[in-house]
Amino acid sequence: MPDSGYPWPIETTRLDNGLRVVVSEDRTAPAVAVNLWYDVGSRHEPTGQTGFAHLFEHLMFEGSVNVAKTEHMKLIQGSGGSLNATTNPDRTNYFETVPAEHLELALWLEADRMGGLVPALTQETLDNQREVVKNERRQRYENVPYGDAWLRLLPLLYPPGHPYHHATIGSMADLNAADLATFQDFHRTYYAPNNAVLTVVGDAAAAEVFALADKYFGALPARDDIPPAPDGRSVPATGRPAVEAVTTDVPAPRAYVAHRTYPFGSPGYDVLTVLATVLGSGRGSRLYQRLADGERIAQPDLVGAYGVDLAHAPAPLIATATARPGVSAERLAAGLAEVVDELTTVPVTAAELDRAKALLSTAWWRQMSTVDGRADTLGRYATQFGDPAKAAERLPAWLAVTAEQIAEAAAEVLAADDRVTLTYLPEETP
Repeated sequence: MPDSGYPWPIETTRLDNGLRVVVSEDRTAPAVAVNLWYDVGSRHEPTGQTGFAHLFEHLMFEGSVNVAKTEHMKLIQGSGGSLNATTNPDRTNYFETVPAEHLELALWLEADRMGGLVPALTQETLDNQREVVKNERRQRYENVPYGDAWLRLLPLLYPPGHPYHHATIGSMADLNAADLATFQDFHRTYYAPNNAVLTVVGDAAAAEVFALADKYFGALPARDDIPPAPDGRSVPATGRPAVEAVTTDVPAPRAYVAHRTYPFGSPGYDVLTVLATVLGSGRGSRLYQRLADGERIAQPDLVGAYGVDLAHAPAPLIATATARPGVSAERLAAGLAEVVDELTTVPVTAAELDRAKALLSTAWWRQMSTVDGRADTLGRYATQFGDPAKAAERLPAWLAVTAEQIAEAAAEVLAADDRVTLTYLPEETP
């Protein structure tokens, strides 16, 4: 495939109620992906309502006016389709991939739960899904080694009151304290057509999708008073590093070194994306070569670096490694910091740059190779940047990054005096 970004057609419209509809026709196979992005994530949650956006990811599968509990899933899977939903700090999205002849079914189901969840939401359903979320928190964060690292890193990276200070899973105290009416109000506020983008990619013409979208979503009322998310673009530098050490039941010491960088979608974050790939992607990366292969202080399969694609604040770059036997957490964290610091003093070579760009190109085209991957990407760019066609800019932007830009970015945002270091130490065995 060419490196031009997005070689498929994109057509858009906006319904009278504000719903944006994006269509990318692709007749390669008789399947369609339906992806609905709502502009609500944990960064939108008011004080005392943390975890609400994620809870609604669960509640939206529990029935609406014309669809019984769990029937949405049964109908899609019974038609040969697949479905899921995810929540992050910036958004919540719901998606299905179905045979093309079932496009209308998928659109009807999504419209029914956009406009008809609140009348069908009962106290029993709410209580049941609250317990599901609590169990998810235990399984994913609390009862697995290093599982709460993200919960600990966010408050170290972003101060109290910042919209990214808390994790998407939220506070169990907030979820327990809220009554049914509070949850109903949250849905009415954010699950509105003018706060969503509907994307359809695959074996369907734009005119057909636009007509079906108007048929099923067109009568849903817009919400005129959707509150804006708090502004998280500014995070004052403290001038001193943040350090936290956790002693708990883990098999080996682990260290995380994190920095606030640039918002996803900005030119700076494009540079950081290439930087992170040079730093920590695979066996050819600097972290692997130095800490796993060279000094042999990190376990080979447990070392790496990555950026977190947050679009409305300085997004984190995180480097992490897990120690080999006999290596302390302090030595490991120092090794991570040394390799990060060298990005400003040891120039990235042409071979490192070529390797990083090849890895990113492969990842991009892997995402673009499926209708569901393309639908999610177009929904993201329409929601976060106002134009799905801007997706075509991402890969060329990565490919244009230079070694000089990487060194400049490292000097600007990876300073040691504004670094977050989180370490895990095993409990001592009696």
